[in-house]
Amino acid sequence: MAEDTQNGAVAAPQDAATGPSFAVEKIYVKDVSFEVPGAPMVFTEQAQPQLQLNINQRVQRLAESSFEVVIGITLTCNANDKPMYVAEVQQAGIFTLRGFDPQNLDAMLGIQCPHVLFPYARQLISDLIQSGGFPAFYLQPINFEGLYAEGLRQRAAKGEQQSAGGLEGAETAGNA
Repeated sequence: MAEDTQNGAVAAPQDAATGPSFAVEKIYVKDVSFEVPGAPMVFTEQAQPQLQLNINQRVQRLAESSFEVVIGITLTCNANDKPMYVAEVQQAGIFTLRGFDPQNLDAMLGIQCPHVLFPYARQLISDLIQSGGFPAFYLQPINFEGLYAEGLRQRAAKGEQQSAGGLEGAETAGNA
């Protein structure tokens, strides 16, 4: 019994399964771009700016339990149908996910990983815009769970279309 205790505590078996595990290994900027095509004249524009936000995500398996997740955010600001600025950020991370069944693994990669990366991308976009000479911009929180659910619906609809022989003229939502 003495060999099972250390300082009066019972030692836990080292090979005991503790269930699924999630770890952030690395967070980094994969690509960044900021353009002000009409500078310096763009700074004299008096029109109300129009913003367009596009978000995408890519996942790449690096090893059995290691994944690179990249969220891409493009923010375009136009005034009088002319671009004022374009900010593009690809924020990436390497994540280790072990012990998840395929459905939960897909959900973790589609919801939790982007949720971890988003604050970094948000801060970088804000810094780029302000450093570019424009007023501060604060990207609002994004509901990655809702985006994931919409992606599942689109995949299911696409699967139904393909099994029905591929319907012609099917549309998918582009801009929200």
